[in-house]
Amino acid sequence: MLRALTYFVAAVWLANGLLAKVLNLVPRHTEIVAGILGPAHARTLTIMIGVSEIAMGLWILTGRYRKQTAVIQIAIILTMNTLESILVPELLLWGYWNPVFALLFCGVVWWWGTQPERASLS
Repeated sequence: MLRALTYFVAAVWLANGLLAKVLNLVPRHTEIVAGILGPAHARTLTIMIGVSEIAMGLWILTGRYRKQTAVIQIAIILTMNTLESILVPELLLWGYWNPVFALLFCGVVWWWGTQPERASLS
């Protein structure tokens, strides 16, 4: 169960970073960055954010420092969603419901991060 959840959490970060931001398959992400940080360097900043999300996904897959990773993920998710909900709610996928889904994902990440490591059966 923990392994499957690890893959799920990592996939969320990898998909959002690579597909939505770096490959620009969801241009709304660049619009969100432009709405918050300005349009001048929005595409470059979106790519940088995407690369950071890819790095987060890879870190999650290593399984190292899981509790610390969970804390950092939750801080990032809450910060991003608070800024987006206040500054560009019209660009969010679920509008004003976005924070609800963010909190649900934070709950999943918290649960994942607090599960004890299982001893190997070998």
